[in-house]
Amino acid sequence: MDPITLLTVVVLAVFVGFEVVSKVTSKLHTPLMSGANAIHGIILVGAIIVAGQATDPWLLTVALTAVVLATVNLVGGFVVTDRMLEMFSGRKPARRGARTREDGA
Repeated sequence: MDPITLLTVVVLAVFVGFEVVSKVTSKLHTPLMSGANAIHGIILVGAIIVAGQATDPWLLTVALTAVVLATVNLVGGFVVTDRMLEMFSGRKPARRGARTREDGA
């Protein structure tokens, strides 16, 4: 494929991805993030395989960059999912013996 075709595909994918994600309600966001985390895990494994088989220094640099970006994306997805699940879980009861502001602490 020539570079113009690849650039066109990437730009269209960005626009379609933005439109799809922006229309998702907050109730569906957490299950979709879990599915996206699974996909990013597969992408990370693929990037590691490509980095392990790379012989060209340029390809190795691109593959290692892909590994770093996929790792950041995967970990960030789990952090966001965890924070969203905490929002839906409600408040945790206070520990016994813990002083609150109402107690004069």
